[in-house]
Amino acid sequence: MTTKTEALSGTRAREESTDRRLRRFGQDGQVLNAFSHGFLALWAFMIIFPLLWVVLGSFKTNAQIGDSAWAWPAHWSFDAFARAWSKGIGGYFANTLIVMAMSVTGTMLFGAMAAYVLARYKFRGNRVIYYGFVAGAMFPVYLALVPLFFQVNNFHMLNTYTGLALVYIAFSLPFTVFFLYAFFRTLPTAVHEAAFVDGCSHTRAFFQIMLPMAKPGLISVGIFNVLGQWNQYLLPVVLMQRQRGDTEAHQMLTQGLVNLLAAQGYAGDFPALFAGMTIAMLPVVAVYLSFQRQVQAGLTAGTLK
Repeated sequence: MTTKTEALSGTRAREESTDRRLRRFGQDGQVLNAFSHGFLALWAFMIIFPLLWVVLGSFKTNAQIGDSAWAWPAHWSFDAFARAWSKGIGGYFANTLIVMAMSVTGTMLFGAMAAYVLARYKFRGNRVIYYGFVAGAMFPVYLALVPLFFQVNNFHMLNTYTGLALVYIAFSLPFTVFFLYAFFRTLPTAVHEAAFVDGCSHTRAFFQIMLPMAKPGLISVGIFNVLGQWNQYLLPVVLMQRQRGDTEAHQMLTQGLVNLLAAQGYAGDFPALFAGMTIAMLPVVAVYLSFQRQVQAGLTAGTLK
């Protein structure tokens, strides 16, 4: 009887100890949850507030900005956007779209093909090529500017859309291959083998079966490439230099914003400058918001086996 009573009291003590630990864990979790949400709210404010300030500044006048940079626009007008567009932002915008159409397409096509072969086929030198791509992702672009300039010049591609697009592709491929390699490894092998049993060639199996299955990963890495290449400034400055007598027809949007700022002088048209920055921001923000769910799905799917 005594032994049974001691066993019941020991069980009750263990249950009470477990309940205390669970309550303590719940309290710690609530504190950690509140801290993480507070940090994320602060981070969101630090990102959204400057963007909102720039957008609102494009609807003001110089007098309103000089009077109070934090005040709400008195009159909503798109005159600043028209002035920024007429000062060359429209041409810079079109140039950037042309280069991005070539560079992003080439990056995604070549990156997906290389990652697919490295992830699905075993051959001599497979790991050497893969680690070569990984090492390329750690190579800073600043170290290659001088030899890159002379190399592009030797190919007579300086100040051309094609030359800049090829350089974008070269510097974007390492991360693209690294990301898609892990994603192609997660795709089911049975589907890949069934395609060959049904008579598919390697090319057809890639384009019609494996590539559609990798759509979430392609969208995710595609968004990163669009953001990185759209905001690129150093490479266009080196490879798209304006020659004597030439116009700014081949310069990119980031260069156009700098030129617009330099052209302000002492009589600055700050609403036009803010409008140009807004024009540069809106496409990438719209692309990210449109594919936000696909980006999150691609990032999580690539980590699961």
